[in-house]
Amino acid sequence: MSATAHPPQSPVIVVMGVSGSGKSTVGGLLAHRLGVPYAEADDFHPAANIAKMSAGHPLDDADRAPWLDAIADWIVARDGCGGVVSCSALRRRYRDRLRADAPDLFFLHLDGPPELIAARLAARMQHFMPSGLLRSQFEALEPLDPDEAGAVVTIEGGPQEIADRALAAVPAVPR
Repeated sequence: MSATAHPPQSPVIVVMGVSGSGKSTVGGLLAHRLGVPYAEADDFHPAANIAKMSAGHPLDDADRAPWLDAIADWIVARDGCGGVVSCSALRRRYRDRLRADAPDLFFLHLDGPPELIAARLAARMQHFMPSGLLRSQFEALEPLDPDEAGAVVTIEGGPQEIADRALAAVPAVPR
């Protein structure tokens, strides 16, 4: 390696998808494997957002704005160091907001059939997101466009298998 060459750095990765797709589990596993910090997007929600979702009401864009801004601040702080954050990032405009100051952001969309995700969501304990909002999330979901840096990863199989596929989908990761 020459004096000016630098080893590849881990990118900042957003693990995205609807509730119950495995964002937290896979995101944590991926961060561990990459040796970078992990942030759970739910931790960035103001209390009013959690109360609204807990009551079975979907968030609107005004509710999401401060949440997305807080996640974007975390992403910018990790630039050059790497990191993984889970975030539903269902709409293109939300992803655009997250990458506004981090153009190299990479999205991993955890995708699977609604029946599988609904079953996983129903089995989940102590989470504020009621399963009744899953349909609204699928309706809001805008898949990654061809010009967005990212990959779709199927959620078939167990967490380690999904994390293996996610890691393989991330470009330029030091292995």
